[in-house]
Amino acid sequence: MLAISMHFLKSKILFAPYWIVIWDIYRMNDYYSEQLSSNNLKRCYDIAPSRVKQYLQSEVDYVLEHIQKTDHVIELGCGYGRILKDLLPVSSKVIGIDTSIESLIIAKDFVEQKIGCHLFQANAECLPLQDVSFDKVVCIQNGISAFKVDPLDLLKESIRITRKGGLCLFSSYSEKFWEHRIDWFKLQADAGLIGEIDWNRTSDGVISCRDGFTATTFRPEDFSNLSSQLNLDTRIIEIDSSSVFCVISV
Repeated sequence: MLAISMHFLKSKILFAPYWIVIWDIYRMNDYYSEQLSSNNLKRCYDIAPSRVKQYLQSEVDYVLEHIQKTDHVIELGCGYGRILKDLLPVSSKVIGIDTSIESLIIAKDFVEQKIGCHLFQANAECLPLQDVSFDKVVCIQNGISAFKVDPLDLLKESIRITRKGGLCLFSSYSEKFWEHRIDWFKLQADAGLIGEIDWNRTSDGVISCRDGFTATTFRPEDFSNLSSQLNLDTRIIEIDSSSVFCVISV
């Protein structure tokens, strides 16, 4: 039985098994939908060194500080549900968006099909959701870079679905975390989860792999420039010497 509140949707559902709404009828071809989906994505986090796990938890903790029990929250790029599981107990309703149906299937089991959590396969820069539907929009762990979409469009779409008085929370890596990030990606490459790192093209916040995968960084000045283009009320803060957050007040 489908557990979805239809008032979130802009138009009809194309196909809805269980509680995963598949919005796009075409295959979303990207690295995270193919190479780094479902259990492969989960393994990336399982093998993370202790310092990386501290970084990941510090991001979640910072987001949770901004969530209220009555909030409707959406996470963009929810993957296998790692963050959804923490959002559920502290909010009223949680929506997870991802391009990978394989990851969403894992997420359904990972969050144990909790009431109040719904999953959509969709692109974060073109969401099948109504305006002003959410109190908090969460896009952390470098999603603004990893999605490979126009960051300006991503912000516009996030703001469109956010209620007045709500927040959009984006994050990327701190420059201080570079060596730890490199160590983590090397572990992923050694495990065959991503391609071999191309050290000749890896530097200055960019990690390149020989299979074509590239991981970039959104710096504080990038967030500032983007925010100024839209005349946004933003706060940019570094936490844990590992993560840079851009918090947008709507």
